[in-house]
Amino acid sequence: MALAVYGHPFSSYTQKVLIALYENGTPFEFRNIGPDTPEHTAEWLRRWPLAKFPLLVDSERQVVETSVIIEYLQLAHPGPVRLLPADPMAALDVRFLDRFFDLHVMNMVQHAVNGALTGDATKRKDGLAMAVEKLERAYAWIEGQLSGRTWATGADFTLADCAAAPSLFYADWTHRISESYPQLRAYRARLLARPSVARAVDGGRPFRHLFPLGAPDRD
Repeated sequence: MALAVYGHPFSSYTQKVLIALYENGTPFEFRNIGPDTPEHTAEWLRRWPLAKFPLLVDSERQVVETSVIIEYLQLAHPGPVRLLPADPMAALDVRFLDRFFDLHVMNMVQHAVNGALTGDATKRKDGLAMAVEKLERAYAWIEGQLSGRTWATGADFTLADCAAAPSLFYADWTHRISESYPQLRAYRARLLARPSVARAVDGGRPFRHLFPLGAPDRD
């Protein structure tokens, strides 16, 4: 049985896993969770009743949580691109930045999105205000880390970049990365130009109208 991924192409966390799969050319079946595929939704919920995606199914084994999925792929289905370094200390740096982009960038975007999805003007305003404050802090910190680096931790594309790509893609829509952060702006541009990331972004393109803060006419 081929690998199967349950998710949605506009989902940032689904994109994170798709980028890892595309990087290594790993064969898999994508099972979209949406109104047109109720059978996929039913199977997804049967396998993972916490109703979070993506979910990776590998024969009888199922794996959840994006960082764990990507590490699992490296162990069970390794490819030419090693997304987690063999050196334990280098791997720790990658894992840290992976957590940074998920927790301090993407989660802040999700906070703003959740506020907008309530339909309540006050909650939308408050959610966005908190996200802007936290994202600005995150931008300032990562700007200082990127000097001299091509990718998040250096010369190699890693798990951290799989996390950074969708996080910064949607973060810039939520709170524009200003010209005060030239390293971060350039890094985001490099990410979007990478074929695996561009493919993931293109997969979500038909669903941009779903972005509740309003998708900008760019990227």
